[in-house]
Amino acid sequence: MGFWHCDSAMIRLAFALIICVTILSGFGANALKYDYTASVECLPFPHKPQYNGGIIKNPELNHGLRAWSTFGNAKVDHRVSNGNNFIVARSRNHSHDSVSQKIHLYKDKLYTFSAWVQVSEGKIPVRAVFKTISGFKHAGAIIAEPNCWSMIKGGLTVDESGPAELYFESENTSVEIWVDSVSLQPFTTEEWRSHQEQSIEEKHKRKVRIHVMDKQDKPLANATFSIVQKKLSFPFGSAINKNILTNTAYQNWFTSRFTVTTFENEMKWYANELTQGHVDYSAADALLKFAQQHGISVRGHNVLWDDPRNQPSWVNSLSASQLSAAVTRRINSVMKRYKGQVIGWDVVNENLHFSFFESKLGPQASANAYKTANFIDPSRTMFLNDYNTIEDSRDGASSPSAYANKIGNIQSSGGRNLGVGLESHFSVPNLPYMRSAIDTLGAKGLPMWLTELDVQSGQNQAMYLEQVLREAHAHPKINGIVLWTAWNPQGCYRMCLTDNSFRNLPTGDVVDKLLKEWGGARQVLSGTTGPDGAFEASLFHGDYQVTVTRPGANNSYVVQGFEVAPTETSQQKLILRVSD
Repeated sequence: MGFWHCDSAMIRLAFALIICVTILSGFGANALKYDYTASVECLPFPHKPQYNGGIIKNPELNHGLRAWSTFGNAKVDHRVSNGNNFIVARSRNHSHDSVSQKIHLYKDKLYTFSAWVQVSEGKIPVRAVFKTISGFKHAGAIIAEPNCWSMIKGGLTVDESGPAELYFESENTSVEIWVDSVSLQPFTTEEWRSHQEQSIEEKHKRKVRIHVMDKQDKPLANATFSIVQKKLSFPFGSAINKNILTNTAYQNWFTSRFTVTTFENEMKWYANELTQGHVDYSAADALLKFAQQHGISVRGHNVLWDDPRNQPSWVNSLSASQLSAAVTRRINSVMKRYKGQVIGWDVVNENLHFSFFESKLGPQASANAYKTANFIDPSRTMFLNDYNTIEDSRDGASSPSAYANKIGNIQSSGGRNLGVGLESHFSVPNLPYMRSAIDTLGAKGLPMWLTELDVQSGQNQAMYLEQVLREAHAHPKINGIVLWTAWNPQGCYRMCLTDNSFRNLPTGDVVDKLLKEWGGARQVLSGTTGPDGAFEASLFHGDYQVTVTRPGANNSYVVQGFEVAPTETSQQKLILRVSD
């Protein structure tokens, strides 16, 4: 519990009401807590298994090979090194030749998985796979190394209940796969939701106790008041394009909901320099002016794009030296123009899946771009931005491990102020994998956003959108969300929020529903003070307006500037003054 105190000598006013707002500590949950910890380091010894192994038997291999067996044609050994027990799959002829354990999985459960692995040589991708009665489920992957242990963290759900078998696989059959500290923990849907609720309370909200007193510093019972949030602190928004500039209905719909945006195409190289040497920022300038007029922050998207299909057409005919000069001009041109006016930059877009600039300019091309970008706009976050890191556990190119390694390479080459951009183009979301992938990247300690969130069309589109938004908003490592739902009369990229008359589609209803839950819909919270003149509420971080009415009086007293903000301490005292 917190405490409150108002120094009446400081705030004595003629006929005044005094409102003391104290930020209180968080709350506890009865459900088994989710373990958000993960590691991106290769360590001399593995950590203890999460949840003591959950439903995995003999998770630390302290009892030899009990409960473990061979998958495929590998030979399996139990080994001990420096007091640490582990299991080894060797003499492998196929990618799936490995160690395994049989378990039973249930359709109505969400499973979080972790294990520590290493390989006998090289830096080799290793995947954890569950063979189920309806197919194979990839739970997670890691780029494993020799002589140290790396953590795979992942998760899965299954389409139907029944027996399953966990195993590990690697395309490189010449290496041994070593496994230790394995965990598989099931959660019910109710437990999963409780994790979200608890995280939201701890990350996005503070418990606030409001004390109302008269000018004699006596508690004022039965005073009525309302609290209206004027601005939500958590950045939540959507992409826009130039269609918004001439459509008042679109403008009104958008600006009444969102606090951050990204330009769909208008800041990309091929849009700014369609013809070499003829640079046009008119559309981007107009969109930036519109956003600034409405207090909406802008993400810079994007400086360069590593996909060869998305270059200005004239770029392909350049020599290496000409391309290098053109890249330098591009970075300087767009970033100096908008320096300090955007909150972050997608510097080399989709750098995990593609390598256009590396193929032309050498392996340091991207790292050099990040160094240049940071020099030009050093106060802003420089994002990697790519897809499938949280959407698809099968895509090894952009696995959390591959993403973390890429960040590490850029940092070691001088890249600074880096951030994690997760495009988040979902089909059917795997929520346990999504959460664990964010956990893993969160271990880097960098700003992390969902930057282009959408869900493919289908009858469950709105339901899946709500699931993903709830998961992202609740995760303690996510700092902002941008939907990839820029409106176009011919249709949006993959997902619209409204029809062409700006009436909500089911996806738009999801957005409005969550904005209301998250305090971003400017709804009113009303209350009445008790005998001690106090009222308590749990409020989202943001700016508020408080209106107080004395008992039996018609006059209202309005207080501006009431802020609930994150704080490093469990208590924060705010004194707000109102007078007639």
